[in-house]
Amino acid sequence: MKTKYGFTQYNFAEFENYIRNLKVGRTVLYIQQHHTYSPDYKLCTATNQLDLQKGMRDHHVYTNGWMDIGQHLSIFPDGSIVSGRSLELTPAGIYGFNANAICIENVGNFDTGKDVMTAQQKDVIVKVTALLCQKFNIPVNTDRIVYHHWFNLSTGVRNNGSGGNKSCPGTAFFGGNKVADCETHFLPLVQNIVNGWSAPTPITLLEYRIITANSLNVRVSASSSAAKASDRAAVTLGAVLRVFEEKDGWYRISSSSQHWISGTYTKKVERATVNTTTLNVRNGAGTDYQKVGSLTQGEEVFIVEEKNGWSKIGLDLKWVKSEYLTKV
Repeated sequence: MKTKYGFTQYNFAEFENYIRNLKVGRTVLYIQQHHTYSPDYKLCTATNQLDLQKGMRDHHVYTNGWMDIGQHLSIFPDGSIVSGRSLELTPAGIYGFNANAICIENVGNFDTGKDVMTAQQKDVIVKVTALLCQKFNIPVNTDRIVYHHWFNLSTGVRNNGSGGNKSCPGTAFFGGNKVADCETHFLPLVQNIVNGWSAPTPITLLEYRIITANSLNVRVSASSSAAKASDRAAVTLGAVLRVFEEKDGWYRISSSSQHWISGTYTKKVERATVNTTTLNVRNGAGTDYQKVGSLTQGEEVFIVEEKNGWSKIGLDLKWVKSEYLTKV
């Protein structure tokens, strides 16, 4: 491993050990696949991965105005993996589809006629995707593993590449960037890796809760006087956490460790799936409110509030008709 500029560079074995032992409070439901386009292979050397990652962060922060680098991980042509944004934070990867997602940037330009993906990078992209699927119990399908190309750039609506879309992760990414290409050429490779690993031990959840404070410390027991957990960061506003135990207004957010948060700064939410082809999102609980987006069948959301047949699906002003949601 190498560390520089606040980033860590791993080979796959190192990364696997890291991710299997990492405690992540935020509920993860999706994996985004991207390509960087620039930097492309011409800019990559055997030793400049961390410098390129810093360059991407500088662009995202100083040009785009984002809080940090957009992606959680970057995978380089030599198969090395470099950390990015904290996994406890929502990425800046796909407009309108970042909540509960992990964003992977695959370094290179994988449009037809440009960079030809190395065998090392191809192998690690598949393995990292499989590892994250197992870690977060994500099904290997095109509802949960998504390409940037499938979402309209202006509206964030998933249209599977029918108009107003980037080519990302590239028109030659594992045989193409269409949904059918992903199902034919990419997902079987991921599923094959997942099948070769032992299934994770089933866990029983008590409920889900969303964080309503800007930052909330994680403590080693159910008390405000308890020490902060040394092996995980504070959780942040809007993060949806899994709860395994409740005690005196405190919630344990790890199935294997004594990691607790105060319930004072949380709100119970319910997980649900969109059960109609297209579901309009409005900025109030009624059809007379402005449409601000839409969801597609199979997308998962968390219901924060219900009112007059409408459901609020986050801390911001996003409402949908409750009849088109199936609670999980």
